[in-house]
Amino acid sequence: MSLATNKIILAGATSNTDGAYFQTSIVNAINTGNGTVVPAGIYLMVPAANVTVVANTGSANSTILANNTGGMIMSDGVNVFVKHASSNADVTLIGVNGGENASETYAA
Repeated sequence: MSLATNKIILAGATSNTDGAYFQTSIVNAINTGNGTVVPAGIYLMVPAANVTVVANTGSANSTILANNTGGMIMSDGVNVFVKHASSNADVTLIGVNGGENASETYAA
């Protein structure tokens, strides 16, 4: 784990809870233009039907993850997109917990 991602991790903590390493995010993949920008960060993407991950290479867009596949995504918050083939669909991204609020301090 890099210094930028130091966290206090509790054994057995599930995603989206205090002390969990993972936090999920939902992004709505659209079918127009480039699609929906993936927020800056590093994520695991859960496979989603008819959704591709596309990245701008400076001169064109290239498919990074094909339809119906999941994998690791690294986004700068500008050049990486999720795009649905024909409509809109929610895509689940799993990333490092960015600071889930603690319910109390120094609990007994």
